[in-house]
Amino acid sequence: MVYVVATSDKQIPVDSDGIEEAIIQVTYPEPNAIVTSPLTVTGKARGTWYFEANFPVRLLDGNGREIAVIPAQAQGEWMTTNFVPFNVILNFTNPTTTIGTLVLEKDNPSGLPEHADELRIPVRFNPSVAAQTRNIKLYFYNQNLDQDVNGNPTCSARGLVSVNRSISLTNTPIQDAVKELLKGPTTSERSQLPGTEFPLAGVTLTGANLVNGVLTLSFNDPQNKTTGGSCRITILKEQIEATALQFGGVSQVHYLPAEIFQP
Repeated sequence: MVYVVATSDKQIPVDSDGIEEAIIQVTYPEPNAIVTSPLTVTGKARGTWYFEANFPVRLLDGNGREIAVIPAQAQGEWMTTNFVPFNVILNFTNPTTTIGTLVLEKDNPSGLPEHADELRIPVRFNPSVAAQTRNIKLYFYNQNLDQDVNGNPTCSARGLVSVNRSISLTNTPIQDAVKELLKGPTTSERSQLPGTEFPLAGVTLTGANLVNGVLTLSFNDPQNKTTGGSCRITILKEQIEATALQFGGVSQVHYLPAEIFQP
C-alpha cells in the first residue's frame, strides 16, 4: 500500500506503513489517482495536526479554485502526539480542469505562519464526466494602469485588465461570470493585479435579473465590504460591469439592495 506522508519538511510517497517522523499519512487517494464525487479521503494524523478534533480538507481544481471543503473529524482522542485516524467525504461538481489538488491543512487557530502546515496531493478528474464549458473574460483592476501624469489614481476603467476563464456551460452565464469574479484572481494572477480587492469577505451574489437590457444584480454583504470612498466603489463597480457587459443584451447594471456599492 502506498501512503502519502508529510513530515515537517517534506512530502513523499512510501511503500510501507510510513516513517517514524511522519505527521500525517493519507492512505486514499494515492497521488495522481482519478477521483470522482463523492470522494472519500482516509488516513491518520498526529494529534497536533487537529484542533478541537478536526482540520480542514480542501479540493482544488487545476486553476487553484476551491471546489469542495469540509472538516475531517478525528476518529478517536485527538489530544495526543500519537496518530489518530480520520475519514472524510467530499462532494463536488466535476470541474472543467482534468487535474487538481487535494489539500489537507493543519488546523492553525493561532493564524501564525510558523504554525501552519499542509499536505498537498495531486489528483486527476475523469475527463469523461468533465462539464461542457464556455470561455469568458473577468475584469480585474491594476492600479498602476490607472494614474494621471502625477501618479494619482483616476479611479476609472483604464485600470481594468481582462483575465480569461473557462466556466461550466449553464443557462445562467452572467451569474456564473459575476460569481467567478467575486472569487478574485488566482495567486499567480494577483501579482499582476495590484489594487484588485476581490474577493470581498462574505460578499455573495444572490440573484440576477435581465429585463430590456437592464441587469439587476442582488448581493448579500453581511460585513459591509462594499462600502467606502467613491474611488474604491467606482473601481469595484467597473470590474463587475465590464464583466457583465460582455454578454449580449446587457446595456446597464443596477444593484440591490440600494445601499450596496455606495460611498
